[in-house]
Amino acid sequence: MRIQANTQKHRPGGEPILSFNRTLLLGRLAVQDLWHDRIISFCIVSSLVAVIAPLLLLFGLRFGVISQLQDDLTRDPRNLEIRMLSSGSYDQAWIDALRQRPDVGFAIGQTRSLNTLADLQTDSSHFIENAEVIPTDAGDPLLGKLEILHDNEIVLTQEAARKLAVKVGDTVTLRVSRQREERREWGRKSLTVVGILAPTYFNRAALFTQPALLLMLERFRDGYAVSELGNSSGSQLNDKPPLYARARLYASDIDQVASLERVLRAQRIETTSRLADIENVKSINRVLGVIFNTIAATALIGCVASLIGSFIANVDRKRKHIAVLRLLGFTGPAVGLYVILQGCLLSLLAYVGGYGIYLLASQIFNRALAGSQATDQMLCKITLQHSLFAMALTLLVALLVASIGARRAINIEPAQSLREV
Repeated sequence: MRIQANTQKHRPGGEPILSFNRTLLLGRLAVQDLWHDRIISFCIVSSLVAVIAPLLLLFGLRFGVISQLQDDLTRDPRNLEIRMLSSGSYDQAWIDALRQRPDVGFAIGQTRSLNTLADLQTDSSHFIENAEVIPTDAGDPLLGKLEILHDNEIVLTQEAARKLAVKVGDTVTLRVSRQREERREWGRKSLTVVGILAPTYFNRAALFTQPALLLMLERFRDGYAVSELGNSSGSQLNDKPPLYARARLYASDIDQVASLERVLRAQRIETTSRLADIENVKSINRVLGVIFNTIAATALIGCVASLIGSFIANVDRKRKHIAVLRLLGFTGPAVGLYVILQGCLLSLLAYVGGYGIYLLASQIFNRALAGSQATDQMLCKITLQHSLFAMALTLLVALLVASIGARRAINIEPAQSLREV
């Protein structure tokens, strides 16, 4: 009796509470009891694995497919672009106001369509007529890490570089013409190639340059004298600030495309974008979410019902063992903790088994579908955070279900149970 008194503490009201040593003893008893009834434990664990593994696999497929679609949308800057279809007259203040908007990722003024074309030439056998001249600046989604520091530097598309047979560091000649006083005049400027854009997102013959060069082209065609193009004839330039016909505009992310397009249309600016493709991905995400949530809820309800029956049956089968524990000095809360520990241990083993099956099945999925993937991403995957959340959810369900069995175990009367021996 002295040993029992030393291993048992009391609350102020006199009710005993578990000591650390007694908690360890309770844990060892729970593990040994599960091992003693390992066939029944295996059946309970198997029933849980049959629910956990398919749910992990289903969620991995949903997350992998949607992540890949969203990554493809995000990586492709063309999905962020909003094209202005109509020409207008916009000053630099309007462009700057666009740039200040949080839903705008990149904006730059663009001159009239006629002034965005020019000839490129390296020699008599390598030239391009009416190549696109596109304004750019730091942060251009199409150029990525390529950067233009001076107005005599350009980035060529791969198609343009192929036709001109040039590489980075070479010089090309830009040529533009105009009709003035019944005679044709030419403007020329030597440009240095500082980068070549891969054809992934832009495969036409074009060059990217700073806006200053496009303004030179526009002023030259408007009849002004532009010494930078080697032509001093024409009207003298005034200090009037430039006006742009439209803007190259990109949203900050795919979720902002719709709202930014609405803002422009509210200003009576006709636009076009890849909003339909973005909405398709979001629609797929919603449909897969409904499917997964419905299947998960159905499986969870069935799992909970099965576990409740299993734990209650297990408690009823061990009424005499629980009565003996009570007679050995374990309190009602201790017996309840004993049942809860067993439930959590079984659920943890089931999660480990289900996660192992998921890893094996996900590899089979990824290898089987590897031939149809456009990227190297996995089609079935879950993150570490998802894994930990799923484990916590499994233990929470086990804790709630085991609490029902624990309540039944606490209500067992030792004398009444032993009288049945």
